[in-house]
Amino acid sequence: MANYFAHPTAVIDEGCSIGEGTKIWHFTHIMNNSKLGENCNLGQNVVVSPGVVLGRNVKVQNNVSIYTGVICEDDVFLGPSMVFTNIINPRSAVVRRDQYIKTRVKKGASIGANATIICGNTIGEYAMIGAGAVVTKDVPPYALVVGNPAKQTGWVSEYGHKLTFDDNGFAFCPEGNMKYKLENNILIKI
Repeated sequence: MANYFAHPTAVIDEGCSIGEGTKIWHFTHIMNNSKLGENCNLGQNVVVSPGVVLGRNVKVQNNVSIYTGVICEDDVFLGPSMVFTNIINPRSAVVRRDQYIKTRVKKGASIGANATIICGNTIGEYAMIGAGAVVTKDVPPYALVVGNPAKQTGWVSEYGHKLTFDDNGFAFCPEGNMKYKLENNILIKI
């Protein structure tokens, strides 16, 4: 007996590992050798390609394709219709399946609706990618990035609140009751 929920319209290929408490909704396809952690939630029309790894408590909204080469660590949020790529120079007539480029989304990061993540980049811990952003380079931990191409416009707390810094470079997140320090353009949780 499976210790996860899969809607009857979901397709789960052989050789997948699915963690306890995970929910897989309508018309979602989990392809071979994928690994989904505990308590994930995959919405409608999601595709998880072969070999993809999702950590614990990953939330994948409707209409997201997670292609081979993508690794999402624990507590990642993937917004509706966001896009990953896995080839830099795709061509229909050129087979490049052996050239997939890895993309890593670190713990606690959130990617907004309709954002595009170009392969080969790392999204840092607790980073926030704005809706519709096009990420073409690595994103630092706790960074807030927006636009096309995505540019950093600030910093966010682990709870996703935009941080405001005092004259000494300190910021406070009231929801998480956490203090942060900005030193040499690196955010440090104190």
